[in-house]
Amino acid sequence: MFVDTAIITIRSGRGGDGCCHFLRLKGNAKGGPDGGDGGKGGDVIAVADEHLDTLVQFAYRTHWFSACGEPGLGKRQAGKASPDLEVPLPLGTQAFDVATGELIAEITRAGDRVILARGGEGGFGNDHFKSAVHQTPQETTPGGDASEMQLRLELRLIADVGLVGLPNAGKSTWLKASTRANPKIADYPFTTLSPQLGIAALSDERRLVIADLPGLIEGASQGIGLGHDFLRHIERTRVILHVVNAFPEDGSDPLANHRIIRRELADFSDALARKPEIVVINKTDLLPEDERDERISGLVSRFRKERGVTAMAASAATGQGVREATEAVWSLAKGVEIEPASTPRRTC
Repeated sequence: MFVDTAIITIRSGRGGDGCCHFLRLKGNAKGGPDGGDGGKGGDVIAVADEHLDTLVQFAYRTHWFSACGEPGLGKRQAGKASPDLEVPLPLGTQAFDVATGELIAEITRAGDRVILARGGEGGFGNDHFKSAVHQTPQETTPGGDASEMQLRLELRLIADVGLVGLPNAGKSTWLKASTRANPKIADYPFTTLSPQLGIAALSDERRLVIADLPGLIEGASQGIGLGHDFLRHIERTRVILHVVNAFPEDGSDPLANHRIIRRELADFSDALARKPEIVVINKTDLLPEDERDERISGLVSRFRKERGVTAMAASAATGQGVREATEAVWSLAKGVEIEPASTPRRTC
């Protein structure tokens, strides 16, 4: 099950109170103050976990509470500090404060650790306040308060290439032809109901992570169809591979179909509109053989002149042109960096 949003409640640990205690021993009836300090409460820390790819675990565990620090004891014994609570998150996860909408953390790289909520500091015992002129202090300080908040987690897949296009453009077939992924393929719209990932291995050193996203339709940026739920995943890609049907069943113009998707991407986010793009004119094997070359050449030329984009012809079903298009995408993607949405507020 692919889950890319979740609401959780987190709470750090409260600090332990300081202890007020005076040493009383045989032969040392006035041993003086010896109350120990309280222990620190545990932090709640977001930790990158490369083995996770969805937020499904948060559907079953919505409360993440760290333990409190222990209070101080006599004989200058400090209370035990609580261990930090780690919240494992897949790469590409953003955490927002539900109350303010502020971005608290963004996990984009392996090894990332971000403090979501700091634990309270331990309070001082009365031993801390003794001095030459204040030999019997009874002052102590309480432990620091815990921090609690609700977080909205959003997963945005991190991939080199985002496959976009109208339903039945052949994106799933392309993903299967260019990677070892095995997505569901059928001859009806919206076969893909959740993002699918695949890795295209061009050589031992050159690999592309490709994300096949559910088919977009006109109005997707306003929430029509499935596209609105998954458009944010494209923001994490380096480049867009736009799959266009060379022979639409409804007789529509491939350039008009390309224009529809580009408009939806621009309406959703300026960042999407600026992403580099390569157009693949797919399903060329369905064109009549006697006019195939002429129509393909015409479409490629029109995309370059009228739409101002690089276009390549291919057939994912037969494999023709798949390698060449993947190589072109690699050349384009290797010089593009994935831009984070913003800088996390707290880091370890």
